[in-house]
Amino acid sequence: MSQRRSVVLAVDSGESSGIFLSQCVSVCRWDQSLISAMLQTVARYAMICTGTCYDFGASIVLRQIHFPLAAMLRFFVLLLLVSLTHLAVAATRPNLILILADDLGFGDVSYQGAPDIQTPNLDRLATQGITFSSMRANCTVCSPTRAALLTGRYADRVGVPGVIRTSPENSWGHLAAGVPTLADRLGHSGYHTAIVGKWHLGLQTPNTPNERGFDFFHGFLGDMMDDYYTHLRGGINFMRKNQQTIEPRGHATELFTQWSIDYLRKRSESADQPFFLYLAYNAPHFPIQPPADWLDRTRQRFPDLDDKRAHNVAFVEHLDHNLGTLLEQLDALGLSQNTVVAFTSDNGGSLPHGQRNLPWRDGKQSHYDGGLRVPFIIRLTDAKRAGTTCDYAGLTFDLNATFLELAGAKPDAETDAVSLMPILRGAAMPDAPRELYFVRREGNNRYVGSAYHAVIRGKWKLLRNDPFTPYELYDLSSDPQETENVVAKHPDVVNQLKRSLQAHIQQGGRVAWQPPMEQTAADD
Repeated sequence: MSQRRSVVLAVDSGESSGIFLSQCVSVCRWDQSLISAMLQTVARYAMICTGTCYDFGASIVLRQIHFPLAAMLRFFVLLLLVSLTHLAVAATRPNLILILADDLGFGDVSYQGAPDIQTPNLDRLATQGITFSSMRANCTVCSPTRAALLTGRYADRVGVPGVIRTSPENSWGHLAAGVPTLADRLGHSGYHTAIVGKWHLGLQTPNTPNERGFDFFHGFLGDMMDDYYTHLRGGINFMRKNQQTIEPRGHATELFTQWSIDYLRKRSESADQPFFLYLAYNAPHFPIQPPADWLDRTRQRFPDLDDKRAHNVAFVEHLDHNLGTLLEQLDALGLSQNTVVAFTSDNGGSLPHGQRNLPWRDGKQSHYDGGLRVPFIIRLTDAKRAGTTCDYAGLTFDLNATFLELAGAKPDAETDAVSLMPILRGAAMPDAPRELYFVRREGNNRYVGSAYHAVIRGKWKLLRNDPFTPYELYDLSSDPQETENVVAKHPDVVNQLKRSLQAHIQQGGRVAWQPPMEQTAADD
């Protein structure tokens, strides 16, 4: 009689994972569905070896399989080959870094013509990648753009039509539960996920970064800092390392850079697992607070420069320097060749704080393009597209769909975002018409808690900049600076765009933008 060996496998491809499957997911962070498929293949091979039939339904259980010794060896060789194949595929997926500046104006980077600001590191990133000249932020202010970026859906469709603030009475958003974030989807696809810097999408459970898909968080929960050195907001410390409150010392921009470098060093030791780093600087958001030596250098270069402008120039150049430090470390760690880097801003610059959005009209809070047009760069691992410019008119959250496709991750069936992958491959985007929708809800006497909207379809842009003034219409093909309101000349166009806005507003209205009453009561 031939010698036999027994092998016991418990595999569940349903909601509860078997021991082997759960270990693969938690230790190796492989995609659960892929592991299930792999084990089903192995199970079928076992069935062939033993000549026994098994039920391969939603739940697979192989309780006692008796292999001849040779068959058992072939079994484990097959398992090893399938595993190595998956690891090889995972190794080819790029690391992903998304860098988001806060209030960086379109005209405040030197690669786009700023006459007084020098941003050599952003300029270098632009020459190494693709610059997008016609991209807009999803909103004119912080939280809605961040919510849209992380979910791939319009901000009011995930409960964040306005700024989430540290004071509940002046907070105009609440990130909807159950909506997968970019970090969720990348994590399920095998990526290690991290956010360093400004979160601005919730202060407590269930909307902290670690609860919304990020394996690692090192940064600031709140809306803005009252001081870049104390890091406080209204006297409260919102600095965290995961769930732990921390009290770091130093300028916030420098801290976020160093923490990102620390993260990259750790990930360089785990080359078999790709990573996603979301680095969200809070610079150059006011208070405009560059280190003293950076301000001194700016004043020496431009002794006649207005003080407010001098502070902003120094602040942006300090941010650019830190970006350069990060990119240098990415090179030094040998990660650049397999890392896609994207850079943009959450909205236009703030005019009252000396920021510049030229050549576009107005700035932060405004639906004129000065509030929406932002710097936008993607640097690929392949240098074939380096130094090119694209005029595709999209939105910030298109990075969500693009990163998911780069990672081979499962896309969101309800996404409003569009992947930029055709451009990254050197092809044209589909000709399908696309409508761009904007919303912002706000308090105080100008807005009174109401929302105001804008929509772009083709060459036409319909907008208003508070909830109570009449709509304006601009022909962007002949008037890109939005100087001539033609609303009276094109009533049919206005009515079409208003009907479209109504549909957008109805869809967003289905999602609550304030926390549930029980949560509010608990917070009080």
